[in-house]
Amino acid sequence: MPAPDAITVPQLSRLTGTPDAPTIIDVRLPEDRAADPRLLPASITRDHADVAAWAPGFAGRHVVVACRRGLKLSQGVAAWLRHEGARAEVLEGGFEAWAAAGQPLLCPARIPPRDALGRTVWVTRTRPKVDRIACPWLIRRFLDPAAIFLFVAPAEVPAVAERFGATPFDIEGVFWSHRGPLCTFDIMLAEFGLETEALRRLAVIVRGADTARLDLAPQAAGLLAASLGLSRMHRDDLAQLDAGMSLYDAFHRWCRDAVEETHNWPAARPA
Repeated sequence: MPAPDAITVPQLSRLTGTPDAPTIIDVRLPEDRAADPRLLPASITRDHADVAAWAPGFAGRHVVVACRRGLKLSQGVAAWLRHEGARAEVLEGGFEAWAAAGQPLLCPARIPPRDALGRTVWVTRTRPKVDRIACPWLIRRFLDPAAIFLFVAPAEVPAVAERFGATPFDIEGVFWSHRGPLCTFDIMLAEFGLETEALRRLAVIVRGADTARLDLAPQAAGLLAASLGLSRMHRDDLAQLDAGMSLYDAFHRWCRDAVEETHNWPAARPA
């Protein structure tokens, strides 16, 4: 049993990548981050010494605090956050326990620069279908929940990226794009270090739907059909993205928890 106001690695792992995931605050010391610069998924970094200044901004939110081993730094920061009205828990065993359990850790070198409000900003073509919804879902669930996505005319993506400090994706000639048979979603999993079993399974489905390879997974045809339907339901790309978040949440949970489950009708009746 975890201590009061603590959360175990398995418990946090079950929440990671879901709409109910808590905000993870990394309060490791600079020397600890230098020794292992990798990051917990979707985490933000804060200085424990300044907690009085930034803690009020988390009032009313579910927060998990992680230091190196889950001891004094995270305990003190979590207590301060609770004082400011947050539901704050300590990651039991801290960053070291998460890493030792083989849980996914982000490669910080691949995370784009953030804007003045601490958000990553991305730009791609308008009228998304599969990859341009799958990638924003991945980014918001595992990298940056506050990420901004700009959908612009295809010819203007490079110029908008330059003028607005945005990272272009899923267009030709940029880093975050298709490589050989792999789609942009595949590339992001590999480059960010997010290749969990569930995400790898989801990547095959996304690749099949995005590259007309419906033979790769039986679910690819369903994802393509749902994606094309959403693109016709929503003229506004951001509204389509909002709707698509739930679609990918559902596919991710199936990939993680329900691949062995079946369903038929009529249900078995008692003798």
